[in-house]
Amino acid sequence: MSVNLLETIQKNLGYPEIQKIDPNTQQAKGAEDKFSQAALPAVLTGLYRYAQKDEGAEKILQVASSTMWINKFFEADKNEVVQAISDYSSRSNDQVETEMNVIANEAIKTVKDNLPADAGIKEVKDFLSNQRKDILLYLVPALNIGRLLHDDTLDDTTNKMEGPVSSLMKNIGSAFTNPVTGEEINSSK
Repeated sequence: MSVNLLETIQKNLGYPEIQKIDPNTQQAKGAEDKFSQAALPAVLTGLYRYAQKDEGAEKILQVASSTMWINKFFEADKNEVVQAISDYSSRSNDQVETEMNVIANEAIKTVKDNLPADAGIKEVKDFLSNQRKDILLYLVPALNIGRLLHDDTLDDTTNKMEGPVSSLMKNIGSAFTNPVTGEEINSSK
């Protein structure tokens, strides 16, 4: 059975239910808590991007807990991401950063709990690649996470659409973005 990482973390940390972004209005209708609506998908987007690099996927497997995950996920753009979530949720930067690291630690724990004991880099990448479409349905466009992470595909409104045609297009797109490890590249030579 496939786990929905976003829903699992939301429940584990006791956050109110977040809402999918309406592709037409680019708003989360009925969102109870602006912080969780912004921070959960933003942190998971950062985790997804971090895990696409071999070094990131390896660190996810090795490090148990850290207060610095947000620094690793967002690197030089961390302050801008924290500021965007702070502005959106009307919380202080310190409070936002601390809570984002709590979310990140829970995400890392949940990823590890859902991987086989002998999982490697490829399994981490595959697991998070499979979560991408679910995460992006909730990513608040006002945060401009795609721009901040230098990946405009993250903010693309087609990520917010659901249905048979949208699903087909997303599946085709994911075939081109499925991660390949350095090991796989070297073994194909």
